[in-house]
Amino acid sequence: MSKNFSHTINNVKPILNKVPEITIFFWIIKVLTTGMGEVASDYFVNHIDPVIAVSIAGGCLAVSLVLQFSVRRYVPWIYWLNVVMVSIFGTMAADVVHVGFGIPYVISTMFFIVTLGIIFGIWYFSEKTLSIHSIYTRKREFFYWAVILTTFALGTAAGDMTASTMNLGYFFSGILFAIIIAIPAIAYWVFRINEVFTFWFAYIVTRPLGASFADWMGVSHERGGLGLGTGSVSLVLTIIILALVGYMAITNKDAKC
Repeated sequence: MSKNFSHTINNVKPILNKVPEITIFFWIIKVLTTGMGEVASDYFVNHIDPVIAVSIAGGCLAVSLVLQFSVRRYVPWIYWLNVVMVSIFGTMAADVVHVGFGIPYVISTMFFIVTLGIIFGIWYFSEKTLSIHSIYTRKREFFYWAVILTTFALGTAAGDMTASTMNLGYFFSGILFAIIIAIPAIAYWVFRINEVFTFWFAYIVTRPLGASFADWMGVSHERGGLGLGTGSVSLVLTIIILALVGYMAITNKDAKC
């Protein structure tokens, strides 16, 4: 009976897998979604009432999460829709903390670091793993998306902190985070440091990396940007994301076998 049970589990696991394989396409789409979420958030809150914008983003995120939790396997367009909505809402959440409550970026960055640490701690204490290769239960999936949302808020606050508080500007903030993201890559590929640690390290840094360069392209010359417009940059990034996700859905290159 134990052999049959193990055989059943082995057959079920791939069906229940809810996250994509970590490939170069994953990282490209992830960075693009971070940038798109940043400029889309700025565009919406500046063109409609901020309260309405946050409410709509929160509602869309709730709907996308319901879709994600309702399917039994990884579905590219549903998964990446969630990431995009988390990116937009996470940006708004971080901005509300700073703009709405007047909390400095340094404080909000530390707050989100502590929050993320707590979520990771509870997740590990409960499940004994933080690996994304083990997202086979609703509980682990909940922890996964809680971490994702917090990393986006943290990355937004950290990116704004380096650009504004540290006066690096958006472009040089992007360069800084491009250097920082090389650390987990080197740690994993050269020194074989724990893949779970290096994955989450890199995942967190992708947020301020993509957001900084997107802001640099979108904001005005007076703010140190190229002045292309947040709406235009958001639209272009959305088209690229749709094309890549469509390619993933057709080819299944990011689906685990």
